This record gives sequence, structure tokens and C-alpha cells, in this order.
Amino acid sequence: MQLADAKNQFVAAWGSFGSNWGINRTMAQIHAYLLVSTQPQSTEDMMQQLSVSRGNANMNIRELINWGLVDRVVVHGERKEYFQAEKDIWKVARIIVRERKKRELEPMLKFIESLQQVNEGGTEADIQAFQQTMEGIRKFGRQTDQAMEAMLKAEESWLVSTLLKLVK
Repeated sequence: MQLADAKNQFVAAWGSFGSNWGINRTMAQIHAYLLVSTQPQSTEDMMQQLSVSRGNANMNIRELINWGLVDRVVVHGERKEYFQAEKDIWKVARIIVRERKKRELEPMLKFIESLQQVNEGGTEADIQAFQQTMEGIRKFGRQTDQAMEAMLKAEESWLVSTLLKLVK
């Protein structure tokens, strides 16, 4: 297989994976394209390679920068903006976990905790069953939060060896 074909397949697949993970397909494709690029890329490069509009490219690049996955790079003598992705996959995974935690888990936990305050409008048994369900979800969410925090603080070698021990 040719390198260009492999890169194109990776970018396409990463876009599909991203949409399955709840991430914009174009955002995932731009991230993948920058991951496998050895040199910083301009918006125009990405537009041409991925067949996306300038607005779509700019919006998704900005979001990748906000997440901390992509940085602007100054290319001496060029007026265009160039971008490059963080290449350390361990760091990328930690950034993604941190962002998903902030954007998804924390708001969900706050919402579930607010629902546990229900104390009227149904039978005692119904209210208690609802509160128990919310408590189970909250407990699971808190445990997930603790696991994510451990991952964010862990060193790669410690986490990998711990996961391997759990699998055995």
C-alpha cells in the first residue's frame, strides 16, 4: 500500500470514528490529516485535501485549537496561517478525556444531582424509586469521573501496566 493511500484511508476512517464518538466528522478528519502531516498545513491545504469549505475548515480548526489538539504555527516568510496537531497520542488522549469530562460528564452529573431533590408529585414509592435511579446514575457518573481524573493524572507507563493487570 502506498503511503498516500494509507494516509487517505486513515483520515476517512478517523472521520467516521469521530462521528461515532459524537465528534463532528470534519473536525475528526482535519485532526487526522494534521496528525499524519509531517509539516504544518494551511487552511487552504486542508480545504483542498478534504474537500471542505473555508467556513467549515475555519470553524473546525478553531474548535480543535480550543480543545488544545491543534496549534497555530508561524512559518517564516509566509502570510498564511499554518496549523499542526499535537503528535503525542498519550497527551491527545488526555486532552480528549479532559474535554469530554468538562463538556459531557460534569453537566450530566450536575443535572442528575438537581433531579434528586424531587420530593412531591407522586407516591412515596414512585418518588423513592426515582431517587434511587438518579442516585445509581450519579454514583456511576462519580466513579467514571474519578477514573477519568486518575487517567488525567497518571503517567502512561503506570496506566498501561495497571490496565494490563486488570485484563489478565
